[in-house]
Amino acid sequence: MKTLRFKTNAKCGGCVNKIGSELSRKVLPKDWSIDLNSPDRVLTVQTDLPAETIVSLVNTAGFKAEPLD
Repeated sequence: MKTLRFKTNAKCGGCVNKIGSELSRKVLPKDWSIDLNSPDRVLTVQTDLPAETIVSLVNTAGFKAEPLD
């Protein structure tokens, strides 16, 4: 598994829950987190999925994600 990091526009716990409901379709809840204290609201995901899949899931939830690193 690799660690992917994304800049997001999540602002609160409700945003995290919406993103999580989509991410949890493909990624175990223990394998992702969003740091709301970071200026970039960084989403970190442990996965073998391509970054594009994670971006698509976040977009489906109504938010933006852009790969970091």
